[in-house]
Amino acid sequence: MKTDILIIGAGLTGLTTAYTLASKGKNVHVLERMERPGGQIHTYSEDGFVFESGPNTGSISNPEVVELMQELEKTSNGKCRLETAPDSSKRRLIWKGDRFRELPSGLGSAITTPLFTLGDKFRILGEPWRKKGNNPDETVGELARRRLGKSFVDYAVDPFLSGVYAGDPNTLVTRYALPKLYNLEQNYGSFVRGAIKKAKEPKTDRDKLATKKVFSAIGGLSNITDSMAEFLGDRISLGVSNLKINPKENALEATFLDKSGNKQTISASTVITTCGSYSLPEILPFVEPELMNQVNNLKYAPMIEVCVGVKDTLGGDYKAFGGLVPTIEKKKVLGILFPSACFSGRAPEGGALFTYFIGGVKHAEMLEKSDSEITSIVEEVFHDMLKFPNTSKPDLIKIFRHKTAIPQYELSTGERLSAVEKLQKQYPGLIIAGNLRDGIGMAHRIKQARDIAEKLIG
Repeated sequence: MKTDILIIGAGLTGLTTAYTLASKGKNVHVLERMERPGGQIHTYSEDGFVFESGPNTGSISNPEVVELMQELEKTSNGKCRLETAPDSSKRRLIWKGDRFRELPSGLGSAITTPLFTLGDKFRILGEPWRKKGNNPDETVGELARRRLGKSFVDYAVDPFLSGVYAGDPNTLVTRYALPKLYNLEQNYGSFVRGAIKKAKEPKTDRDKLATKKVFSAIGGLSNITDSMAEFLGDRISLGVSNLKINPKENALEATFLDKSGNKQTISASTVITTCGSYSLPEILPFVEPELMNQVNNLKYAPMIEVCVGVKDTLGGDYKAFGGLVPTIEKKKVLGILFPSACFSGRAPEGGALFTYFIGGVKHAEMLEKSDSEITSIVEEVFHDMLKFPNTSKPDLIKIFRHKTAIPQYELSTGERLSAVEKLQKQYPGLIIAGNLRDGIGMAHRIKQARDIAEKLIG
């Protein structure tokens, strides 16, 4: 079999790349080791609850998200439609002491909030005049302490990075993990001045599509990946194993076993890998070990995701995006999302759906706990943090474990990016994509895929 473009992985990145190429008439094929498309994205429906085992939300941080969803609505005949969170779910909560407290959203609440010390509140007034840093490998924690103060690191930056990366602010390098924040200081000298100037810059109609709203698809995120997979049809091979790619003459050749155990061969002029970096040594055996070790130097945060549903909130107010838990508070969860406050149909009328996150870089040992131990933690948090009465119990508890959940863009990132570039130059036609570079969020994955596809189309 021959194809022009072969894509490894049918997750969001791989499917978006393949869908975009195929919709422009390109000859493309996708190989996926799992028996279903979607990768980490997987929506479940049970007993009136609709919940996710992987990503729960994305942010419309670039126009590519909206453009893709507009196309999918047409090609899926309305099956896949964009859903954005209502204004009532904009509140972000941070745990301090004995309850969740609202993260400040304006000057008044910033002055009165108990999250930050009085000294750091005054310190923020001097942020626009502070010298910009000169260490390109400064961590997010170091940068935030220098410009904002320790309490901002403890009760804003640390929980934020737990929510996004399940990571450690003292090891995540700013220019890789939060490049927009890094560039605000480097280009404008200040977060505050940079944000003000950026807000005043003229925007095209396309730029205005990037509203930064929280998004999903009506009915769950699987509607996005399923719609692309349905469009691609038999251009996807599922359940493949023993996949190896090797250069051959003027092409790259993939050999693998199909789901029936038969050996197959596909030759392509372009191969795009979108799988985790840990899969690349086996898939690309021709790459010299030293170079591959640099490509595969990425650490992943382990994560337990627990979906918790109640059919009756007993009058509790859970109209917020969710609550994050600072490390300094020494709780057993990193945070809790409130999906039913963000999207329709996620819980029965009068009920609520919560998603707990447990583990991460700082507490990898949590993955060793049994389901019964995790259930005990869930119920403890249910009463202690969500404030449900001790007499009540959740109606739904579903536990999902991810050993390699979220990439950590630490100091090794620079070496990895250089190695990827070198590898692609050595073997023209090979493209190393996926979340080992260019960001970890859904919007990052969509943009990377669209950029790669548009370059190949062009």
